[in-house]
Amino acid sequence: MKVVAILLAAGSATRFGADKLLHPLPHGVPIAAQSARHLRAVFADGVFAVVRPESTQLADLLRSEGCEIVRCARAADGMGASLACGVAAAGAAAAYLVALADMPFIRASSIAAVRDALLDGVPLAAPYFRARRGHPVGISSQFGDELARLRGDEGAKQLLAAHASEIVKVPVGDPAVLRDIDTPGDLAPPLIV
Repeated sequence: MKVVAILLAAGSATRFGADKLLHPLPHGVPIAAQSARHLRAVFADGVFAVVRPESTQLADLLRSEGCEIVRCARAADGMGASLACGVAAAGAAAAYLVALADMPFIRASSIAAVRDALLDGVPLAAPYFRARRGHPVGISSQFGDELARLRGDEGAKQLLAAHASEIVKVPVGDPAVLRDIDTPGDLAPPLIV
């Protein structure tokens, strides 16, 4: 059974004020590279990173982290279009694990837990921390046609909402499944309560 990972790295990052995915984390590794490393720890191969056509530096960085680069001409149309590009590039698979490049703190164990749920044959899977759904999400190939038609900036949000009863909740003790980087302030260590 083949599960492939799709790393969405084609956003505009307007709230960050710069190319956030190339911005270094406190330990010096760029945000996108850290996200790719955690995916690659779980997926030895089969990680497809979706970037904008003009994002040469980001593409080079993610290639150096072992990702297959997908340049999405429709990336400006939003996350849905980027995800559709990634699925098309990945080709036939039993399932797709969809990760966001601006979520660099997710533990490899959380990624593996979602992947394992997909390997068990569930239709949809997502990590849950304290009853809140996080990322990455797992989507089986039974939703392939819906993935191919995605548009707009909500990614797979509508697909997940339409099939909410089919989402298998994967409990994790990892608050990072809820933590993305939108502004420079988001790089500060979180307060866990």
